[in-house]
Amino acid sequence: MSAPTGTGPQDPGQDPGRSPVPPFDLVLFGATGDLAGRKLFPALLHRDAEGVLPEGSRIHAAGRGHIDDDAFRRSLEPGLVNVGADRATLDRFLRKIDYFSVDFDDPASITGLAKALEGSDRTRAFYLSVAPGYFARACTLLGESGLATPQSRIVVEKPIGHDLASATEIMDAIGKVFTEKQTYRIDHYLGKETVQNLLVLRFANTLFGKLWSNADIDHVQITVAEEVGLESRAGYYEGAGALRDMVQNHLLQLLCLVAMEPPNTLGADAIRDEKLRVLKALRPIAAADVLSRTVRGQYRRGSVNGQPVKGYEDELGRESQIETFVAIKAEIDTWRWAGVPFYLRTGKRMAEKFSEIVITFRPVPHSIFASLGSDGELSPNRLIIRLQPDDGVKFITMAKIPGSGRLRLRETELDLRFGQAFIDRSPDAYERLLTDVLRGQQTLFMRRDEVEAAWAFIDPITAGWAERYPAPHRYAAGQNGPAQAIALIERDGRSWFEPQDLGRSEG
Repeated sequence: MSAPTGTGPQDPGQDPGRSPVPPFDLVLFGATGDLAGRKLFPALLHRDAEGVLPEGSRIHAAGRGHIDDDAFRRSLEPGLVNVGADRATLDRFLRKIDYFSVDFDDPASITGLAKALEGSDRTRAFYLSVAPGYFARACTLLGESGLATPQSRIVVEKPIGHDLASATEIMDAIGKVFTEKQTYRIDHYLGKETVQNLLVLRFANTLFGKLWSNADIDHVQITVAEEVGLESRAGYYEGAGALRDMVQNHLLQLLCLVAMEPPNTLGADAIRDEKLRVLKALRPIAAADVLSRTVRGQYRRGSVNGQPVKGYEDELGRESQIETFVAIKAEIDTWRWAGVPFYLRTGKRMAEKFSEIVITFRPVPHSIFASLGSDGELSPNRLIIRLQPDDGVKFITMAKIPGSGRLRLRETELDLRFGQAFIDRSPDAYERLLTDVLRGQQTLFMRRDEVEAAWAFIDPITAGWAERYPAPHRYAAGQNGPAQAIALIERDGRSWFEPQDLGRSEG
């Protein structure tokens, strides 16, 4: 497969096909945290280096610590050196940033920030890169201080709550200050290039549009595998686990994009309406189903990339029954998808880091190559949508092995890797999502009813686990989950499609 090479943006301050970013004030709460340092500030520097951020815009960093502007800017530099910006560009970017000490429990602490924003009628965005427990207090403070204007937007990170009740409570508190049109619930997976290309693949190509149903698709696999373990997230992860941390948002959003009906336009609500219909059509997994349709796992000590690593409980420092791996057999009760299982899987300390969607098509109704014996064995066609690393699309087909001897068949790949097909650097997820916030474009953000519908699917699973599946199965670090996850799919006569299949060796 081949594709035309791009030529890049021609006008400063614009992305192809997207409206310009207006001058703005971006207030980043949690500016001294890990997410801000690793993702948000590098994303903003990239956008500024490319001329997307307009002159005069300001980035107001806010945290609980007391530090002056220059010291904060210096603290950012180590995390920005890999962006590739020259010194002049970096200095220009850093001059856009000032710092304020803000404590959500102390209303008086927001005075300095309020003065900096006073008199500005520009686009104003508040990014809450803080724990969900602070969302309500932050919004209340922004409302009471008068900083939340009709031109303001609020950005909240997942997870929103730990179940439907807590999520509703948080969103109610946000809704008292910010309207739904002002609220941006961010899931960085929706900003990935390949995820967006899934819409183009499905709805701009006659071939796949006609094949996209239970008439031709046998099953779907969605995998998000991580090599890392607990890292510095012990306090959060022990209270969340893989089901809440990954399945409720990332994996269900990917499932929606695969399964949704064609929207009538590219409008934000048109697309989100169709995703909501998918979430509401998910067949519930009740307590009686959790042992047959779900698998819980927790990694123990093992080896990743040839290096010994600790088990989850070793890293945590105590015993735990929280899951670091989840596999689910999901089913969608619609005419299009009846009888097509969606196998979801995510875990930490797995064999390698990769995220992909695998669409396996039904076999041909009759093979004319059966008389060839093993030389004529047919494998199903597969469409592999790779999100990371080395993002792109592969189509696995059957082909004749070249040569004048006997007729022999084997699988072969039609391979489109975006990094090779397009010369333009693609903005990463946070670059795209941050600029969409500033543009007022909500397509790639979750609507409130989506979040509620996702929790409505997850809550019965957690309740069923508490009743019938309290202890996760163990798997060695470096494996792709416990043996029970293999049994989950092989009971249906299918197998997980692993990265090493067909000799793939992406890192």
